[in-house]
Amino acid sequence: MPKVIAIANQKGGVGKTTTAINLSAALSHLQRKVLLVDLDPQGNSGRGVGVDITTAKKTIYEALTGKNHLSECILSTPFDGLDVVPGNLRLAGLEASLYSNAVPEPFLLLKKALSEVRPNYDYIVFDCPPSLGLLSINAMAAADSVLIPVQCEYFAMEAVAAILSSISNIQNGLNPNLKIEGFLLTMYDSKTTLGTEIASEVRRLFRESTFLASIPRNQSIQESQARQMPVTSFRPTSSGSNAYFALAREVIDHEQK
Repeated sequence: MPKVIAIANQKGGVGKTTTAINLSAALSHLQRKVLLVDLDPQGNSGRGVGVDITTAKKTIYEALTGKNHLSECILSTPFDGLDVVPGNLRLAGLEASLYSNAVPEPFLLLKKALSEVRPNYDYIVFDCPPSLGLLSINAMAAADSVLIPVQCEYFAMEAVAAILSSISNIQNGLNPNLKIEGFLLTMYDSKTTLGTEIASEVRRLFRESTFLASIPRNQSIQESQARQMPVTSFRPTSSGSNAYFALAREVIDHEQK
């Protein structure tokens, strides 16, 4: 069975989309078939794997509103083994649309839509928006696990507390089998006192659940975003690329234990 991973943290700017793009690409490089689903209205995951979302007529919005099957919304990317379901600004109006039309079970729409395509992939990765609203709840209700990026800066632990509370609520209701895939330290700079303090605190509190891999501040990652391609393809020997390959191997190892 495929593994479905939601990448979530209600705090913006922690590396969710960057991680969604590059973890998906690294897994596909390692011969896994991967579907990246962009649940963020900004649509940056689609752009980040070379898809022009401005011309995409069938997106995750159409799948969640029942206008199209999810299988009809899947686009191939220039990268072997990696497909994407793009998102765009229409997602910003999804919640109001669902409530105004009294759609039943609005938090289970993604889980239902996913059922038809799930057997076709080894991994399905959700890029969640920077909030804990309807879209993130749908993602966690449909996922097997949650990967939590933790930026090595002030207020990081407040964001961790909030996402853990949301995960607990989902486990107590919509998805009792939801697990934590792991905490991922992002934008880590070992030369700064703050970076090392946050990293030490996360590893102390969540020793068994923190990935050994950490994502450094790396110019190649930023440059790859401007080129609309994963860093694993743009500059495969960079420290940023190596970090995401290490993360992908850890994710695969989780399945083999």
